[in-house]
Amino acid sequence: MGYIGGRLVKLIYGIMKIRIAILGFMLVVFGQVRAQDYTFKVLVNKGMNEIKTTKGWQQVKVGSSLKQADELKVVENAYLGLVHVSGKALEVKQSGRYKVTELAAMVSGGTNVLNKYTDFILSANTGPQNRLTATGAVNRGANNIEVYLPRPDLSVVYNNNVTIAWEEDKTLRPCAVIFKSMFGDELKVMETNENSVEIDLNDRSFEHEDNIIVTVISKGNNAKVSEDYTLKKLSRGDKERIKTLYSEIAGQTAEKTALNKLVIAGFYEKNNLLVDANTAFLEAIRLAPDVPAYNEVYNDFLLRNGMKVLPKK
Repeated sequence: MGYIGGRLVKLIYGIMKIRIAILGFMLVVFGQVRAQDYTFKVLVNKGMNEIKTTKGWQQVKVGSSLKQADELKVVENAYLGLVHVSGKALEVKQSGRYKVTELAAMVSGGTNVLNKYTDFILSANTGPQNRLTATGAVNRGANNIEVYLPRPDLSVVYNNNVTIAWEEDKTLRPCAVIFKSMFGDELKVMETNENSVEIDLNDRSFEHEDNIIVTVISKGNNAKVSEDYTLKKLSRGDKERIKTLYSEIAGQTAEKTALNKLVIAGFYEKNNLLVDANTAFLEAIRLAPDVPAYNEVYNDFLLRNGMKVLPKK
């Protein structure tokens, strides 16, 4: 009886294990189906574009999901930045009607790794507008030029190419951007009639400096000076870590488009590399100057990270 009972217990235990395995498999499959119940999501939209679903024609909005059976109507001078379920980005600039299946056929070589960054972009830019308290933004003095760089603890830099921008005010022009060492030694001075400069941290002026102090001074009619900001080169170990993470999306974002630059900006912001994210946002704006949405997304980025403050009412 003990032998039979033992065999019976083992049999029941084996059946339970099989049922649990089947249930687990079904949950995974169901989760994947639920997670992929769309073909594209809308990251950027310009124009009164529409989507035809089972409910009829509706206006396209950022965050909208496009399914296989849907159809798009893209108006003249419009722009759509879509992200495929695979993570691959697709720009639509030509007016006309598109079946979502036709657009999906244009996409290849995506990776689901991209989804975490596109989802981050969507959640960041469709959430509450006033995010200043979350990152401790401070009110700068009235005589200070507002430079779009983060506070010192978030000023680490991964890339060598950095774009530094500041408030748009023609009365400040021309401006001088002064770079100094931590000990106050002048490393480089750049003058410009624009509200930004591009620097290469591989420049001989910076090659021996891990911490660089940045100050912007107005030479125009409106004499103002910025606070001192810091650029900190990422440590070798952290640089290798970010390089490994970036390699997962590098191939899918290699094409030089505004939408890919937006995805790259999301990658950097999610990894707290705000200086690099700032540069990527500005590159996206330069690549699509006629799409206001990129300026709006950039402005949201500056606000939520305390790099820009709203004027007092």
